[in-house]
Amino acid sequence: MTATDTQPFEANIIQHGPVQPTPSTVPGGLDGGRALKSAGHVIVDSLVAHGVERTYVVPGESFLDVLDGLHGSDIDTVVCRHEGGAAYMAEADGKMNQRPGVAMVTRGPGAANAHVGLHTAWQDSTPMLLFVGLIPFAHRDREAFQEFDIKAWFDTGAKRVMVLDHAERASEIVAEAMFASMSGRPGPVVVGLPEDIIRQQVDPALHPTIPVATGGMSTPDAEALAAALANSSKPLFVTGGNDWSQEAAHQLTEWLEKHHIPAAAEWRTQGTVSFDSPSYVGPIGYGRPRPTYDLLEETDLLVFVGTVPGDVITDGFVCRQDWNKKNFLVTIDPSLRGRSGPVSRQIVAKPDAFVRDLVEIDLPMKEEWKAWTARMRAEQTSFASLPPVTPCEGPARMDTLMANLVPRLPEDAMVTFGAGEHTNWAHRYFPTRRYASMISARNGSMGYSIPSAIAASLASPQRRVVTIAGDGEFLMNGQELATAAQYGATPLIIVMDNQEYGTIRTHQERHYPSRVSGTQLKNPDFGLMAQAFGGFGVTVTQDKDVPAALDAALQAIDQDGVFALIHLIVEQRVKAY
Repeated sequence: MTATDTQPFEANIIQHGPVQPTPSTVPGGLDGGRALKSAGHVIVDSLVAHGVERTYVVPGESFLDVLDGLHGSDIDTVVCRHEGGAAYMAEADGKMNQRPGVAMVTRGPGAANAHVGLHTAWQDSTPMLLFVGLIPFAHRDREAFQEFDIKAWFDTGAKRVMVLDHAERASEIVAEAMFASMSGRPGPVVVGLPEDIIRQQVDPALHPTIPVATGGMSTPDAEALAAALANSSKPLFVTGGNDWSQEAAHQLTEWLEKHHIPAAAEWRTQGTVSFDSPSYVGPIGYGRPRPTYDLLEETDLLVFVGTVPGDVITDGFVCRQDWNKKNFLVTIDPSLRGRSGPVSRQIVAKPDAFVRDLVEIDLPMKEEWKAWTARMRAEQTSFASLPPVTPCEGPARMDTLMANLVPRLPEDAMVTFGAGEHTNWAHRYFPTRRYASMISARNGSMGYSIPSAIAASLASPQRRVVTIAGDGEFLMNGQELATAAQYGATPLIIVMDNQEYGTIRTHQERHYPSRVSGTQLKNPDFGLMAQAFGGFGVTVTQDKDVPAALDAALQAIDQDGVFALIHLIVEQRVKAY
């Protein structure tokens, strides 16, 4: 159930608390100086000062004063249909920028619905702020309507949980939350806003932004890395995380290409080193090609930048566990949270700071590096080669769709997706040519595809945004198509429909063969659903119809300015034995 606050019909007579109209601005102030403002309005002013361009909200009476502050502000307010969708949009926004994405929800049920986005931000190291309206301060600990303990709920899944109990600290709380979210390993921060506190009048002076330390290579770090590279015959860089700029990504790529050193991408973070770069040798993670799995054991020097070798990269803490191997870990997180396997040296730096110092290291080019990189690049190029463009007879196929889609994509196209086997086509074929051209949930969270595509389209309306969803994953937040239509987001949505939770079915077949249970689905016509929401929609069952459907969808986006959805019904696996 969507968790917008509910009130009795006679809301103008019966109130939950002593609600009184409070002007947002009051003349006078200390010594008769500048006019006072409500704490809620000061929060909005502070977000503007920190560069926030939009916030994703499901409204609630608990933070009405903040909503009022957003009215007429420089921040675009995107009203979502479910708190989970709003939280995912904010999380995706944080992945595309070096500042937090912002979501606002109401107390109790609203906060519960938003929790999935926090878990995604936590495991994906994404800067994100979740503002949660709370019951009045005066009602606390009395089991008031929708009361919950915000710190008990979120303390283990957020970097900080803060509650504005003193109105005069409103701007300070925003500055602290921004700093906490971006400093060290990025992550989510939760800010609780008691509804009576945010209406109180305060001095509107804004707290300064708090600078975030970026670290960098010390002289001993640089000497150690240069020596390790000089002694290596098969070095490999692995890029990951959400804390890059495009400039740093470009500089790293140039440096790698200059020295003929290969780079792989952490699962679902492709694009930091361009898909087309002669140094790019593929993704490492679930659904990876076999060669990149073998790379982890074959390389004699691994340099992780912006990430660490965790569960997914090491195939469940199995691969690359020999402590005689050399691993350099470049991360701003001194705790190395999530690390698995050997650590030869940690360099405490954010990616931009590390790359700034790395490009000052000039090494003699080794022929063995050149051969090593060329071999792995050839294997990646073969793996990513598109299938035939010409359709086959019979049911629609994702191979045919990708073969026809990729040549139609501009250089700066981006892709988003959630979790499921349908994501393998994006990993394999989608040409990610710049940082943040692949936006996904590395915690395996479903329902991420549509919200992330909306956030990406709103943030970069000039870019072609494609999202690939499975049928089970799509319906978890498919109602956010209404949000896309309302705000003019124009993603191309591919829904691969095999009428099952395919990943779980695959595990089921492996561990409980011939006993299909709890994984089968019966779906509506998603093409008609897209039309009902105000976009273009088409359902395709035959492979021969794929190219025409794709052309019609892209034309609707470009000429009509609407989102477009292709419902691709692919061949079904046997459902019973």
